[in-house]
Amino acid sequence: MKKVIIFGGIALALIAVLIWFGKKNSASPVEYETEKAFKATIVKKSVATGKVIPLEEVEIKPQIAGIVDKILVEEGAIVKTGDLIATVRVVPNVASLNRANGSVKNARLSFNNARVQYERNKKLFDRGVISRQTFENSELSFNNAKQGLSNAQSDMDIIKKGTTSGLGSAANTSIRATTSGMVVEIPVKKGYQVTQTNDFNAGTTIARIADMTKMIFEGKVDESEVGKLIKGTNIDVAIGAIEEKKFPAVLNFIAPKGTDEGGAVQFKIKADVSLDDKYFIRAGYSANAEIVLAKKDSVLSLKEALLQFDRKTEKPYVEIKVGDQKFEKREIKLGLSDGVNVEIIEGITADDEIKIWNKVSKKGKNKNDNDNDKDDDD
Repeated sequence: MKKVIIFGGIALALIAVLIWFGKKNSASPVEYETEKAFKATIVKKSVATGKVIPLEEVEIKPQIAGIVDKILVEEGAIVKTGDLIATVRVVPNVASLNRANGSVKNARLSFNNARVQYERNKKLFDRGVISRQTFENSELSFNNAKQGLSNAQSDMDIIKKGTTSGLGSAANTSIRATTSGMVVEIPVKKGYQVTQTNDFNAGTTIARIADMTKMIFEGKVDESEVGKLIKGTNIDVAIGAIEEKKFPAVLNFIAPKGTDEGGAVQFKIKADVSLDDKYFIRAGYSANAEIVLAKKDSVLSLKEALLQFDRKTEKPYVEIKVGDQKFEKREIKLGLSDGVNVEIIEGITADDEIKIWNKVSKKGKNKNDNDNDKDDDD
């Protein structure tokens, strides 16, 4: 009885195996489609990320420290050289004011003394007691003392009020445009305290004025590509805020020194952008620059997706159709690539039919990609 059961189990197993092989052999055969090489223009590009900024931007800073009293323009306003932008109310420095006050007192004492001397000598000169030279010397001393008192009083006025009579538009409290253009930024408000520009202090920026008719692209490229760039190269600048529009530009600067950013060395580049009157380009727009590194016109090309690489030599090859669903391996030499298509230097012709690695059965069902690995071994 046990033998019958054992032999029966073996028989069932054999039947199952035969059925499985029968189904496998009856499966739809795999058919490979083919493509041919074609003529195309291959352009290798590098993309630099950056922004569009004005070529010239000037910071307007006060000549004195104080409090912003009035702001007379708004961001976006067009100004000319000399236009009033803001006024500053001076907050006198106690020590400076004290010194200026002392200087005025000393100058007044000198003036009073010189005046007495001058008036006395004038009477003596009129009576012929002293010579003309002596009188003229006393007159000169009097005039010098008078001017010294006036200067001391003016200095104290400037310390107290930031201006004095006679200065007019040159008053330090009047902040004026030093160039013509658009006011692109006013980083202060009324009541803000500002510091003056000097050898030890950059000073507070009251406003920034830029010429918005001259814009440049400023970006960075990787060290692996900077050596391929040439000044004067024409590039296309795409601005994120303006869709479906590219602005022509000319590369005019390549930094001689790179900066380390996250382990990668980046080099700054600049390019003059040709503007279109239809669009208003705002300072600081993010942008990308497409830089052509190499270009070949009308060369024999192939889709990179059709390439295979030998596992041992890592050399590129394709499979050429030699019969009905029969292919042979053929090594090829590649040239310039744009990431989609690649130049074929040698190995195939435009008439060769090249195997596509997407396998499709007669029923239209995609096969497992693992089949590709098996074909590679062949």
